[in-house]
Amino acid sequence: MKNSCATYSVVVMTLSLILVLTISLGYQNPFAMGQDTINDTSIISKQWPNIMSNVNTFVVENVTSPRIDDTAYIHPFAIIIGDCSIGKKVLVAPTAVCRADEGIPIHIGDYSNIQDGVILHALDAVRDGTNVDNKRFSQEGDRLLGNDTRFDEGYAIYLSGNVSLAHDSLIHGPVWIGNNTLIGVKSAVLDSKIGNNVVIRVGSIITGVEIPDNTLVPPGSVLTNQSQIATLPSVVGSPSQNLNQGDLRNSQALATAYDNTNIER
Repeated sequence: MKNSCATYSVVVMTLSLILVLTISLGYQNPFAMGQDTINDTSIISKQWPNIMSNVNTFVVENVTSPRIDDTAYIHPFAIIIGDCSIGKKVLVAPTAVCRADEGIPIHIGDYSNIQDGVILHALDAVRDGTNVDNKRFSQEGDRLLGNDTRFDEGYAIYLSGNVSLAHDSLIHGPVWIGNNTLIGVKSAVLDSKIGNNVVIRVGSIITGVEIPDNTLVPPGSVLTNQSQIATLPSVVGSPSQNLNQGDLRNSQALATAYDNTNIER
């Protein structure tokens, strides 16, 4: 009698296990099992929307898709929205965001890199049909008044070539950043113009100022007044002078290598 009960228990446990496994496999995430197991064609057509046009609102009425050079690499967990142009061999790392659905357009120049956690964003420069003074820069780095004939062609954020935006840095327009400039880890740049060959070290806050070419901003600097800028040291001859070169070399190699893997953006 005991053997019969034991045999019965084993059979019941075995059948229960088979039932659980069958249900589990039947309800697996269809993406994990391959598209040939998906019956709902609406699921197949949906892609991870990490690169998308902006939406039509009273803030930005023109719906624009990002423009990305074929040699750039956008990680699938980076987000690119709206009027954001990205140049040659640019690397946009995981969790970086270029959100051009308010202040537009945003330009990321050739050979630049946008590292993990970086945010690029700006507020609208046209309100109730009126251009707002000083909310856009020209490509050359001039602040534009609303009645300037160049205003419509101006930029909420303009990054020249060979710019490195290090991990968790914030660029909130209007901002213009010159060639071969490095914005350090966890630094914030708001409403400012940053020159060529500038190195901004870790944890700095820059708002409402202009920083000339070849300037070094020491770690943890808080710059909110133009009078502070004259006291900043030159980057030329300092240990930080070539700091950007390593980031540029590595990011361009990564952009090429990731592109060669054919991972979808």
